[in-house]
Amino acid sequence: MCRSIKTLRAPITPDPGEDDIRAAALQYVRKVSGFRAPAAHNKAVFDEAVDAVAEATARLLDGLEVRGVRPARASGS
Repeated sequence: MCRSIKTLRAPITPDPGEDDIRAAALQYVRKVSGFRAPAAHNKAVFDEAVDAVAEATARLLDGLEVRGVRPARASGS
């Protein structure tokens, strides 16, 4: 697939932010569409696709259960 999309699930990336998710979505849409930047007449559909992929990615990460990984301990515990 696209080598520049990094794994965002815990424990590999403990707390991926919105920027991480959006960057992965953008890379995915670029790869699938074959365009690094869309032409003006394709910009709206390109941006909608990035939004949809980012939303789906956030839902996926929120719903994943990674077994065998201990939750992070609060500092000072």
